[in-house]
Amino acid sequence: MSGAAEVSCVLPAAAKLGECPVWDGRLDRLLWVDIDGRRVHRFDPATGGDEERTLPGRPGSIALTADPGRLLVAVEHDLVWLDWDSGAITPWVQLEEPREGVRLNDGRCDPAGRFWVGSMYVRTAERLFQGMLHRIEPDGSAATVRGEIGVTNGLAFAPDGRTMYFADTLRDTVWAYDYDVEVGEVSNERVFLDFADLPGRPDGGCVDEAGCYWIACIYGWAVARVTPQGAVDRIIELPVELPTMPAFGGPGLETLFVTSIGLRDNRTLNPGQHDPGGLFAIDPGVRGISEPIFGTGLV
Repeated sequence: MSGAAEVSCVLPAAAKLGECPVWDGRLDRLLWVDIDGRRVHRFDPATGGDEERTLPGRPGSIALTADPGRLLVAVEHDLVWLDWDSGAITPWVQLEEPREGVRLNDGRCDPAGRFWVGSMYVRTAERLFQGMLHRIEPDGSAATVRGEIGVTNGLAFAPDGRTMYFADTLRDTVWAYDYDVEVGEVSNERVFLDFADLPGRPDGGCVDEAGCYWIACIYGWAVARVTPQGAVDRIIELPVELPTMPAFGGPGLETLFVTSIGLRDNRTLNPGQHDPGGLFAIDPGVRGISEPIFGTGLV
């Protein structure tokens, strides 16, 4: 089940909380965020260059828009627009009333261009299930789909758009749903993956062209690949304890990028790690699928 793969640190960023890598094939750049560093990054794998923009709050996730120079960003409790060239932030939608200790986290567009994003209580050791999951339409209307979430994670959609995946890190579970792309509705909830026999806990996820689900095993030093039937067919070990989210990118979507957590809040890092908080690249031997664009969908 464990599979050998070439893993390298392509950007020793030392991010406090690296997350949400998203490949923009129009620019050949990987967008990603440092949540606790309050920054959005844009990485060029061809040159190794990395640009960044500072935000007034913690960015949990991002989405591409029809304008490559404009991003939709989930910051604290709100959705905002980020103009890359100027760095200007424009408020758009408040998804949740501000609550102490709660912020938006993982998010992803569905194949029709809706944005799904959820929240979490940041002091996870307290095990407070105060997060919510929201669906946002291109016109800014939003619906809360689920509550009592520990940590929203693992959002991804099957290549045909008919299955949605969602994880709650504190419940150590990934669920699958039947998904109606036309109206954005989920049904037939079932447990897709129980982390009891896997290393670590479930964090961010993505899907490859074969329909297999990849998930970061935070605290587990690994990423795992799971078939559409829920069977773990591969585990790739990483040189960091806290990988957070995988995303396919690069030429032909043949590279699996993985973000990670570095030193934050004066916590002690477990020894034996190499470049914690870095951005890693894996040659997985399989291609990914294109990231949908908010308001437009797959193009």
